[in-house]
Amino acid sequence: MATQLPPRFTEIKRAIAASNPNFEQDVTKAWNEIMGELDKVTKIIAKEGSTYIPQVSFADLNKLSEDQIADIKRKGTVVIKDVVDDEQARAWKTSLEEFVKANPQSDGIPEEDKQFFHLYWTKAQIQARAHPNMLAASTWLNNLYHFTTGQKVEGVDLATPLSYADRFRIRHPGVQWGRHPPHIDGGAIERWEDENFRACFTDILSGAWSKHDPYALEPRLEARTSLYRRPNQSSVFRTFQGWLAISKTGPGQGTLKVFPDVLLSNAYIILRPFFRPLVPLDSKEILDAKNWAFDISTPDFPGIFPRDSGFGGPHPTTELHPHLCLDATMTSVPAVNPGDTVFWHCDVVHSVEVEHTGSEDSAVMYIPAVPLTPANGRYVERQKEDFLKGVPPPDFPVAVTGVGLVGLGSDKDIEEPLGRKAMGLPISVA
Repeated sequence: MATQLPPRFTEIKRAIAASNPNFEQDVTKAWNEIMGELDKVTKIIAKEGSTYIPQVSFADLNKLSEDQIADIKRKGTVVIKDVVDDEQARAWKTSLEEFVKANPQSDGIPEEDKQFFHLYWTKAQIQARAHPNMLAASTWLNNLYHFTTGQKVEGVDLATPLSYADRFRIRHPGVQWGRHPPHIDGGAIERWEDENFRACFTDILSGAWSKHDPYALEPRLEARTSLYRRPNQSSVFRTFQGWLAISKTGPGQGTLKVFPDVLLSNAYIILRPFFRPLVPLDSKEILDAKNWAFDISTPDFPGIFPRDSGFGGPHPTTELHPHLCLDATMTSVPAVNPGDTVFWHCDVVHSVEVEHTGSEDSAVMYIPAVPLTPANGRYVERQKEDFLKGVPPPDFPVAVTGVGLVGLGSDKDIEEPLGRKAMGLPISVA
């Protein structure tokens, strides 16, 4: 049974359709083309598996060829090796474990065996975000985006990285983890409802899906990704989400999985609400283009669902988004060592492996790439105040974390000028 969504969502579809007198014809042609392209690409992804994910060395970032960069941008995912020394990364893991041991009241899940921690201001996290190499990698990723008009926008600087405080996980071997099925962060119904966010997908909605540029900067700047102010919903523009490995981890060991084609997944997911199947979703004929019809008569947005006084998703599934072939195409990122990083474009469909069959913890700190923009700058100012008070940052709910925890970091733990600037702090330590 489809999730019940507000009747007004039908008007969102109709308003989008009304913007183009040839909307039905244009998007139906695009829909058929996208299904055909997915039929080819999903077979390749399924065959190549983890080797399909680009891997590069931090030392080589500025030496990559145009083809290598194009490959990273199309797949929307990259492993950057040796960003931080192994010894340093392992020391941060030890520091986090000691912090949790000293503060058993720290908020985390699952409650009976905490492994995903709602902690933001430990010394290890503060130092990792401010590490010069992490900021350099973020800057490189930010610069994969571009101004489509060639004209810079006041207050936007892709060369100035900002720090966005997020959490960490230390996942134990043998623990089942069903909390993060395939999904996209950074906005749910907002992709269609907010006109600014919708502008990121103008080419898709005009039928020219192959011209869609996931790295066009201008529409991202004013996109409202959190209209309903749900907790744990990022309100900043992250060019790439990411994590820093502080242990070894690899396929089958509780690592990240992605659908590695951001152009195709965007095109398919954005157009999916405008089409309904003419056969049962579990039919063997569901992938045939003739079994789909244009329809804007319902409020259905597959993969979007009510949550926390707002809406969650997109959560594409094998049933609702059959052409993505998620059972075969959700691809585990390659094995990494402590100090390696994994980054994925803000629109990439991603999940976490349910199984962890390894022999040691799968531990990472979540550290995205965030550029200076007016909206991001305003957020960092608010985040700085929460940091100085020792309470969770603005995008996250206030829980047990915060004042009263022993050994929280402070602004004195950030010494490098670039790291302090990224946190909105005075350049010199007082």
